[in-house]
Amino acid sequence: MLNRHSNVTLIVSTIILGGLVGAGAIVIGEFLDLIEALFLGFNESALQPTAILVTPIQRLLSLTLGGIIAAISWWALSTKMQPTVTISAAIKGEHLPWWSTILDVFTQIFYVGTGGSVGRELAPRQLGALIAQTLVQLLDKVRKVKVSDEDRQLFIAAAAGAGFAGIYIAPITGMLFSVEILLNKVTKRTVTVSLIMSTTAMVVGAITHGFHPYYLVGGSDFSSSSLWLVVVIAPICGVVGAYFRRLFKQAGVKKATGTAVLWQLPLVSLLVGGIAMVFPQIMGNGRALAALALQLHTSKMIVILLLGGLAKALVTPLTLKAGAAGGTLTPSISLGAVIGVIVGFVVNLFFPGIAIWQAGVIGASALLATSQQAPLMALFMLFEICHLNYSAFLPLGVAVAVSVMVGNVILKQK
Repeated sequence: MLNRHSNVTLIVSTIILGGLVGAGAIVIGEFLDLIEALFLGFNESALQPTAILVTPIQRLLSLTLGGIIAAISWWALSTKMQPTVTISAAIKGEHLPWWSTILDVFTQIFYVGTGGSVGRELAPRQLGALIAQTLVQLLDKVRKVKVSDEDRQLFIAAAAGAGFAGIYIAPITGMLFSVEILLNKVTKRTVTVSLIMSTTAMVVGAITHGFHPYYLVGGSDFSSSSLWLVVVIAPICGVVGAYFRRLFKQAGVKKATGTAVLWQLPLVSLLVGGIAMVFPQIMGNGRALAALALQLHTSKMIVILLLGGLAKALVTPLTLKAGAAGGTLTPSISLGAVIGVIVGFVVNLFFPGIAIWQAGVIGASALLATSQQAPLMALFMLFEICHLNYSAFLPLGVAVAVSVMVGNVILKQK
């Protein structure tokens, strides 16, 4: 930007973008609530993260019909409309087509709302990036305001992170997603703009979402004994997280397009619906499965939890490969929580008194860090969405570090 206007334009644009992205998060959240109410007859919350009270046949029908409708929408996107581009490509200068991106965003939310097994966090990030790109284009039309390429990249990345913050009420996570994953550039300027934008989006998004934890966990402090959990959980999550990341990448490379989407996505949705008839926690973005793990109090459910985790690890990449678009953060959290809780019950046999939910949180952060290759974002994401206190810093910090190091050994192998 021109030096005379750079500071004022940067500050004003950052705040305006944060507000607009936060408003977009509200729209997405309300749309999700509407779809869940129409198809599954329930209102999602931390206490009730999935539709366990509806009949099994309704869960099957919801996923089957949702898969058919979403498949038609994504088929139209890939054959009849201008193709969408990734946020990373938009940051590099590619144009986000307006109508295609909007349809993609709401198709993602629709599909997750009907029970589709994929993360919902990509949609608000795409919407945030689209809003930022539109604002930059408007500023470019103003004679005395010229947005530099560096600031354009910063605005789009920061707005994508703010979209996440507006949905999950997690501003630090939104900022770290922008600077650690999208920009890969940590400076005073990138951190300040991203954090202000994410915080603004969070405040606006909280108008309807409220400042509530996304996952309900215990209130006890993490003690030094939790480091025994880290020693066992972190390496396992490093290995699983690395292979989970490979599965996501392979699903993206081999993703169905064109007419293949019309039969592959409904088929996978039917598979997920069949599993959901007996295990409803497999539905959605992984919140329900993670909640089941984090609130588990008896080892009698370990086998069911293990089978549920394996099923989630299978159907999520299959869903993405079948042509669906969506995020991978919350599915990674759910799988990590399952691993952590199962290990926690085993470790508890030798070191009694360990809080099982803490094992789940450690596993969730460790696997998320490896699958996303973003240790700081993973660390702070669990802090923010679980409302943890300072005592979790040491075990979670060590866990994400060890997990990423172990995972990188596998990811470097061909």
